[in-house]
Amino acid sequence: MKQLTEKQKITIMIGIITSMFFAAINQTIIGIAMPRIIAQLGGMEYYSWAITIYLLTSTVASVLVGKLSDIYGRKPFLLLGIGLFMVGALLSGFSTDIIQLISNRAIQGAGAGIIMSIAFTAMGDLYEPRERAKWSGIMSSVFGISSVAGPLLGGYIVDHFDWHWVFWIFLPLGVIAFALIWMNFPKVEKQAGESVDYLGSILMTLTIVPMLLAFSWAGSGPDKYAWGSWQIISLFAFTIVALVILIWVETKVKSPILPLGLFKNSIFTVSNLVGFFLNAGMMGAIIYVPFFVQGVKGISPTISGYVTMPMSIALLLSAAIAGQFMTKTGKYKKMAISGLLIMTLGMVLMYFMDPATSVYLLMLYMVILGLGIGIAMPVFSLTVQNAVSPQQLGVATATSQLFRNLGGTIGISVMGSLMSAGLTKKMTELSSTMSQNPNAMPTDPAIAQKMEIFSNPQNLLDQPKIEAALSSLPPESQVVFTKMLDMVREALSYAITSTFLAGAIVAGIAVLIALFLKEIPLRSEKDMKQEQKIDEIHPKATPEMN
Repeated sequence: MKQLTEKQKITIMIGIITSMFFAAINQTIIGIAMPRIIAQLGGMEYYSWAITIYLLTSTVASVLVGKLSDIYGRKPFLLLGIGLFMVGALLSGFSTDIIQLISNRAIQGAGAGIIMSIAFTAMGDLYEPRERAKWSGIMSSVFGISSVAGPLLGGYIVDHFDWHWVFWIFLPLGVIAFALIWMNFPKVEKQAGESVDYLGSILMTLTIVPMLLAFSWAGSGPDKYAWGSWQIISLFAFTIVALVILIWVETKVKSPILPLGLFKNSIFTVSNLVGFFLNAGMMGAIIYVPFFVQGVKGISPTISGYVTMPMSIALLLSAAIAGQFMTKTGKYKKMAISGLLIMTLGMVLMYFMDPATSVYLLMLYMVILGLGIGIAMPVFSLTVQNAVSPQQLGVATATSQLFRNLGGTIGISVMGSLMSAGLTKKMTELSSTMSQNPNAMPTDPAIAQKMEIFSNPQNLLDQPKIEAALSSLPPESQVVFTKMLDMVREALSYAITSTFLAGAIVAGIAVLIALFLKEIPLRSEKDMKQEQKIDEIHPKATPEMN
């Protein structure tokens, strides 16, 4: 692959970036539209599942294809990922209830996991780490661009068209990405002497799935189990047993799906731990930003997209600058720690938000958060790839993606439980207050029925429904309605900001772990040629392993 001309490499990278943008823009469009989709389909208690199932299947798929792509090449799996994502998006648009949506999102997740894992690995095939840093910043900027365009477009669609179009509008882009990869990405021969670790793949799946299910199902509220229940304990026990067997099997097979020797490399291990906590804090908290903007502040999805835009722009710019900096200097540790600290600060500030917080202050906090994420995010895939041999690039990148996805999935699940618990607590207090003051509720049955809209906080996400209910009331009842609306928004604000505090704590843990990251200069093409000469003499030699 490195014998390709620079023009050929750039053409291939355009195809890879197009496939990434296709997956990323679908995600950001859906993210801003999900509150309205849930409001129409129902099932707010399953809201986190629509995100969790995506990350679960993405996690499993990404790690399974890592080793396979080392053996069979990246092209077939990249095409498979794009195809699965397109099918999942098409079917998601036809969903008629939350269960169908979750099922179809599972297909989307599998495709996205393959795309993201293979995209970063393929970049590693084309460029050495020093040159790769620039592309890593560009690829991270793809998420920034999609984060700007996606919310705006997603909000506009759900405000002016049928919500199904948030899944369908970019399907043509998927076709273009598929065609670019099909025509330009070179085929490679299967690596001789390599075999597929089928047993390890099964055990890996049996380890990941019950663990993520346990985190997803544990908590308080409908369709949840207590952390100490036999269901949750059984899932964790199954996970531990499967993990022990997996470790034993991986020490025996010739070509393990997860080479345990990689974890002897301190850079590899520390980078993956940071990636885990970074994603746990980031995904677990910011996934609820649209809930705060739309539910607490009462802002429409279209305007909500504009409110979140500054965060996306900050992420885009800081990621691009971080990539250029690493390419120029070959250094990364101080930048990574700085980014994580800024990210932590942003989440701490967001914890102090309430319904009275101005939109401009909210936007400032999100800019700080976006700057931190943009600086830190491009670093840790590069550190992993820089610390392993080229022959292990696919499995190392997939493992890095595995840790990030696990962090994101567990973060969303745990913080979703925190939000549900906080909301239940505040709504119980609100009900108790109302029951102690019967005169606060209208006696007219017709008006009382209008007030029942507050029994389900998810109705706060459907502004047209709130406005219609308010306008249909007589003036004297509108005052009571508005007062109750403020009280329910206060409850939702308390629940959501608790996730921001948890995210700040987790991000702080990532900062502490990053302090132990050993910095070795990013390898350039010249360094790689010298390393290849060493490999000819000592085939098992790898970069810094301690």
